[in-house]
Amino acid sequence: MATDTDAMVPVADLDEVAERGHAVVQVDGQAIALFHHEGEVYAVDNRCPHMGFPLTRGTVEDGVLTCHWHHARFELEAGDTFDPWADDVQTFPVDVRETGDGAQVYLDPDPPRDVSESVHWRNRLADGLHENISLVMAKAAIGLDSVERSRSRDGDAVSHDDENSRREFSNHSTDRSSGRSPREDGAGDGFHTPVETAVNFGTKYRAAGWGRGLTTLGCTANLYSQVGGRDKRRAMFLGVREVADDCAGEPPRFQQYAFDNRDLSKSRLMSWFRDSVEVRDADGAERCLLTAVAALDPTEVADIVFTAATDSLYLNGGHTVDFLNTAFATLDHIGWEGTGADEDSNAAKVLASTVDQLTGATRAEELSSWRDPVDVAELCFDAHDRLDDCVQAGEGRTWTEPDDFLDTLLGDDPEAIVAALTGAIREGATRTELADAVVRAATRRVAWFATNNEFDDWDTVHHTFSYANAVYEATKRTTTDALYRGCFDAAISVYLDRFLNSPRAPTPSPDDSDRDPAEIREELLACFDEQGQVNRAATLVAEHFVAGGDPDDLKRVMGRGLLREDADFHTVQNVTWGFERFDSLRERGAPEAEQRLTLVAPARYMAAHFPTRRSNEQTFSIATRLHRGEKLHEAE
Repeated sequence: MATDTDAMVPVADLDEVAERGHAVVQVDGQAIALFHHEGEVYAVDNRCPHMGFPLTRGTVEDGVLTCHWHHARFELEAGDTFDPWADDVQTFPVDVRETGDGAQVYLDPDPPRDVSESVHWRNRLADGLHENISLVMAKAAIGLDSVERSRSRDGDAVSHDDENSRREFSNHSTDRSSGRSPREDGAGDGFHTPVETAVNFGTKYRAAGWGRGLTTLGCTANLYSQVGGRDKRRAMFLGVREVADDCAGEPPRFQQYAFDNRDLSKSRLMSWFRDSVEVRDADGAERCLLTAVAALDPTEVADIVFTAATDSLYLNGGHTVDFLNTAFATLDHIGWEGTGADEDSNAAKVLASTVDQLTGATRAEELSSWRDPVDVAELCFDAHDRLDDCVQAGEGRTWTEPDDFLDTLLGDDPEAIVAALTGAIREGATRTELADAVVRAATRRVAWFATNNEFDDWDTVHHTFSYANAVYEATKRTTTDALYRGCFDAAISVYLDRFLNSPRAPTPSPDDSDRDPAEIREELLACFDEQGQVNRAATLVAEHFVAGGDPDDLKRVMGRGLLREDADFHTVQNVTWGFERFDSLRERGAPEAEQRLTLVAPARYMAAHFPTRRSNEQTFSIATRLHRGEKLHEAE
């Protein structure tokens, strides 16, 4: 390790260190351990990088320093660890000098680092993903966020050299390297490095491709802007942790190649892709999709994907369209990049990994629940057959939603539901307008869920909601009328869920509240500490609105309640999409009662599923305390 000899300072008498074998010195408030071993003096940070145990309480043998708490081992001279879960220990250059008082040990307390802090934490994040080590991932998320905050405070500009290493990093983002995140839009390494590194890892190391882990990551990327500072770190920790867990023990994924012919039209590629999905040919579908990514713009690619996703009904219980929408949303965060012939682009890796969600999906028309006692699948397919005529009839017209439209969608007559939807299209309802109405109906199924049902049925109404929301969001990124078909699927799923609102849970509607909104938020957070507070949580959300509380403050508290728990995949989805719905309704000035319902629903869902053991919060707390330099071991 190169160092400036003028920067060295005297720290100890050589004979005293040699006699005891070790010593602890304080330099600029930092505890540094000195070891006399095989005639040489070595200096390392006295805090074990794993969990902060004092290394002078360990042992040195054959050039290996062993921590006695968890037995992490380090190569003494350079500090490299034998155990990836422990991290390398910081070493300090040492020089022994003869003085008038005898031989003295000098060291450099601030040696130059081989890599920057951001690169170090990016590399550690890659290690944590590969080894599925939660504490390593928590430390990395906190470290990256801290580096970014420090840069923001100091107003550091990105250097030209950094820009070059950003480009290098983009090609090696799941391996240890000396590059930085390739993102250049100013959001910072604390966000983009965890998201992009985990995306590249998850699309490479899971043969089944896009699944629960990457979808959770996409949710936490959306949550990032909704929660407070420390919870941003929790969100990134949750996202990368779920990717690692989903990939653990899985075989890697080997991506196909695009066709050499890049002059293929959108219509030709769409036809081939849909045919391949229909016959469950994953390889053929993937090659078609990769060619589309290379040859077409993102909107055209989305048209192809969502058209195929709605050829059959309610794929994988609603998960497929939700996963696809989250994949596209994740690309919004990390960038499409390399849309041309670059088959290593983010879009190629992400979208290719979703193909199995289409070709391997269970199709609702194959299920008895969609065929008996009422063949609702046939109702949907009949509506699909009439869709072109309905769209043509509605061209140039402006739809006004009837007052009883939601009541019809929430009713018990599937033929009336399909008729209301086809009628709306004939009257000019856009894809986004119709999807919005259906997702509002689906939100009510969650908000009105009767707790006398089996607990697992919370997931049934959640799947309908997440599917309907995904259809709505997809209408914003596509031009295909095929998404009208998704509206039929979602509406029929709302119909099938009707018994889960019997009896309907009461909708809280307090007339007035003179309480402090901060007090209400505190009580809501306490609600999640006790099982069964489903209706109480809903009431507190309603009271917060009536008291004039800031909804953004409410979302931050709900986000804290979510991120401190060992929340399952569906709960993370439900809260994330609830926030997304609220923002969408608020942006266009929807009635407050409608906005309120989008937060009442996830509050009820959270209260039904909390509290958990909070084991991951314990890991996050340990990582936070270590980052602050706090002591963890009682006898330290």
